[in-house]
Amino acid sequence: MFQLPSYAPDLNPQEGIWSMAKRDIGNLAAADLRQITRAVRRRLKQIHYRPDLVDGCPAGTGLVMDG
Repeated sequence: MFQLPSYAPDLNPQEGIWSMAKRDIGNLAAADLRQITRAVRRRLKQIHYRPDLVDGCPAGTGLVMDG
């Protein structure tokens, strides 16, 4: 077994999810924090219902998953 570095975003599957969310709201000209929060929640909910996208995030790290 190997030890992961303390900060390795390219090996963290969650970074793939956040990358997808940020890509879609990156150009949002929000009037306030509430609008940004709603946009992020909406995008995360959309991603949640796309298992193919979610499953691709661990695969994108190149790490082998046991199980």
